[in-house]
Formats: sequence, C-alpha cells, structure tokens
Amino acid sequence: MNSLVLVLVSIVIFSIAYVTYGAWLAKQWGVDPTRKTPAHTKADGVDYVPASAPVLLGHHFASIAGAGPISGPIQAAIFGWVPVMLWIIIGGIFFGGVQDFGSLFASIRHNGNSIGEIIEANMGKKGKRLFAIFAWLTLLLVVAAFTNIVANTFVSVPEAASASLMFIVLAIVFGFAVYRKGINLTIASIIGVAVLFTCIALGNMFPLVLSKNVWVGFLMVYIFIASVTPVWILLQPRDYLNSFLLYAMIIGAVLGLVITRPTIQLPAFTGFNVNGSFLFPMLFVTVACGAISGFHSLVGSGTTSKQIDNEGDAKVIGYGGMLIECVLAVIAIITAAYVTGDKFAELAAAGGPVNVFSDGIGNFMTSFGIPFTVGKSFVALAVSAFALTSLDTATRLGRFIFQEFFEDDTKETQNILANRYVSTTITVVIGGWLALGSYNAIWPVFGSANQLLAALALIAIAVWLKNTGKNYSMFVIPMCFMFVVTVVALILLIQTNLAKANYVLVVFPILLLVLAFILAAYAYQILTKKTSVKA
Repeated sequence: MNSLVLVLVSIVIFSIAYVTYGAWLAKQWGVDPTRKTPAHTKADGVDYVPASAPVLLGHHFASIAGAGPISGPIQAAIFGWVPVMLWIIIGGIFFGGVQDFGSLFASIRHNGNSIGEIIEANMGKKGKRLFAIFAWLTLLLVVAAFTNIVANTFVSVPEAASASLMFIVLAIVFGFAVYRKGINLTIASIIGVAVLFTCIALGNMFPLVLSKNVWVGFLMVYIFIASVTPVWILLQPRDYLNSFLLYAMIIGAVLGLVITRPTIQLPAFTGFNVNGSFLFPMLFVTVACGAISGFHSLVGSGTTSKQIDNEGDAKVIGYGGMLIECVLAVIAIITAAYVTGDKFAELAAAGGPVNVFSDGIGNFMTSFGIPFTVGKSFVALAVSAFALTSLDTATRLGRFIFQEFFEDDTKETQNILANRYVSTTITVVIGGWLALGSYNAIWPVFGSANQLLAALALIAIAVWLKNTGKNYSMFVIPMCFMFVVTVVALILLIQTNLAKANYVLVVFPILLLVLAFILAAYAYQILTKKTSVKA
C-alpha cells in the first residue's frame, strides 16, 4: 500500500472528527467561553499564568507528545501495520481525545486542580489519596522511560545533544524577552525560530559525545531545575518553540512522502501471538500515547488548565492536540513499515525506536534536497525536545501530586515533604534510579501503568459529569475497555518479571493493580447511584 494515501486519509478522518465529534463533546459538557479561567482567578506568576491559545497548544502538545507517539507505534509494528493504524484512529478519536478534552475541562471547572483533587471533590478524600499514590508511581515510570529515550537519542545522534543544550538557553532568553520585556510575540517568534534553526546547524558542526550514564545525570539536574522554576521562564517558551520543530518535522515528513511515495514493506497483519507477545492486550498498552495516554490527563489537569486563557480554547488544545499527536503516530508507523528487516534491527539496537524514526524521516527529506545527516539530526532534536518537555512536565506534575498529598490547610506549619524542593528531589532521585535500568524492561510497565491511569482518569471525569447532571455516556466504553486491557497486561507483566527475578518491576504493577481496583470500586458505587446534581 502507498504510505502517502495512508497519511492523507488519516488526516481527513481526524479533521472530520475534530469538527463534528469535538463540537458535540463541547456542547454536551457546556463549555462556556465567557467564564473566567483559573489562570485569571488564581494568577500567581509561577504556575497560574495566562497564555494565548497558540502558545499553550505548543506547550500542551510538546508535553503530551514526548517520544511516546513515536516509540509506541514502532514497537507495536510487530503485529503488522493495520491493527496499529486502526487503534491510532479509533483510539485517538473516541478514547484519547475524549480523555484529554475531558480532563482539561474538568480541571478548569475545579479551579485548575489536578485529577486527584477532582476525585476528592467527587469521590472523597480517601479516593484522592489513593489516586495520588497511583499517579505518582506512574510519573516515576514516565521519568524513567523518557530519560532513557532522551539519553539514548543523545548517544546515537550527538548533534541533537549539542543543539538541545543551545535550545534550552534560547528558550530562557525568549521567555524573558516576551514575558518581562514585553516584546511582541510574533516578532519574538520569527527571531526565535530563526535562532532555533541556527542551533540545529551549530549542533551539526559541534556534536557533543558523552556516555549514556553521563546524560542521565545531566538530565536529572536539568529536570529538577526546570520543574521548580516559574513556567514563563522555561516551560512555556521552550514548549512553544518546540511546536515549530514539530510542525516543520511533520511538514517535512509529509512532503517527503508526497515525493517519494514509499510502499509499505511491513505485513498488514502478522498474528495474534508474535514471539510470545499477545496482540490483546499488548497492542493497546504499547501504542500508548499515539491513541490514549493517562499521562495526558495529568498534563491537562496539572499544567495546561492553570494557563488556559479562555475556556473556549479547551477544544483545540485538548481534543485538537490529541489528534495532532495521532498524525505523528501515523507517520511513525510508516517509518517502521518502510524501514524493515536487518536495517530496522540495526537502527533499533543503536538508538531505539527514535533512531528508526529519525533515520526514516531523514531519508524522506533527502527527496527535496535536505542532506540525510542534517535531516536525521533535525528529527532527533525534535523528538528529544518533546521528550525533554515530557520529562520536566512529568517531574513538575510529580511535585504537584507529592505536595498535595502532604499539604494540610488546617495546619500553620506544613510538613517538610510538602516543600516543592524536597518533593522534586525525591521524585527526581527515584525516577533517575529507575532510568538506569533497561528501556525495554521499563517501557511495558510504563505503558500498562499509563493506560490504567487513563482508565482511572476516564472514571474520575465520568463521576464528576454524573454528579453535575451532564452526559457521561461517551466515557463508559473507553473506561471499561482500558480497565480490562491494562489489568490483563499488568498480570502478564508480573508473571514475566517474576520469571526474570526483576522484583522492582513486580512490585510496581502489584501496587498499581491494588490501587486501581479500590478506586474502580468507589467509582462503581457512585455511578450506579441515582443522579444528585451538585452546584
């Protein structure tokens, strides 16, 4: 099959879904552009900072995308490209988009509070504390997984490493110029993008070669600093500039596909059992961010809701952001389907799925005159930039959740564990320790935990909608399906890691399963009661 047709058809389907289903969701939930958002009512200059829709879409997309929509589909390609494509399209429209839009909207209506706080308001304090533990454990796996991805990328493509360091400095200067010196956003964007591509050129001239463990150490220091500083100085500006990297990468990939029109070499379907890995449930936890991801609900309710300027922007940022990520996932599966055989194995061994993706897009870009090495390093930089965003966002979210767990508004002196520096340190140290393990061992557990988190987020939003008398029917099938999928996946992973005596990755799934079943039981009791509308 021609890969260009695959991309164009998927883009058309996602566009129709955004216009129709996205609008229907907004109407059902009562999105109101005239209401003041938490970014205005609770503005503090650190976490609650209003941002225009383009800037916030850039931050939100860069945070949720990371390397997930690239790594997941490429790893799931062992089952063939058809099941992966179907899950990206169906999952993105009816599962992931609904969760992302819903969690963002629910958080806006709860003063920018996290999913945990939403659970407390609708399911009680015990439910919130259980969810907080679950979410924090999952975020530790996010930090570990994406630290591995970024470190591997920097080792395999050192040009991207040096460009990334320069990009961090650029983002700080950009944030200071826009938010403190009042420079026009359009002018700053033009200059910022020009300097960004200069960083890429300099990165190709001066590659930075370091070992993986050194990069892991550097990343731990970086995410600590990034997660405790005000969002305007690094998080918002870097993520906004990141979005231009993404758009350029997608445009370059699509243009390359238009010119080369590569034929997909990967079989359409390889079987339900491939080398001991079962299509159900592993396909649905491996693709993860490309179709639905619980991490997205933490981003939407953790950082994005605190910065949204107008409630009407929730659709384009929440639902639209997820569909853009689905397009990226489609491109990722095409690179896996195009680069097969011994070369695929060689690229994967050298730098993981990101290396496969970078090599494939780099090849596509040669069709319109971009040198392969420049194209590959550019793509690697873009992916590592997204993964870095996911890293510092995950750490900031871990800090929020850890602080919320130990905060007590009734006491004058707060527990030291509620201090943002202490909570960040604990999150970074444990996440970094896990990152020193194998990426291949961490990703399946992360994927399963992440998808179970999605099921719980869907449950939490459904409970809130029911309590407020709104339609929650669009959540019933997604939350039930994701719960069953992830419970089965975690049980299989427990068996696998027990056999390998990998006890750390046995304890995590067991804890997650226990917490999830308790929360699901609470939710079931509420959802089966008669509706009682809250003010």
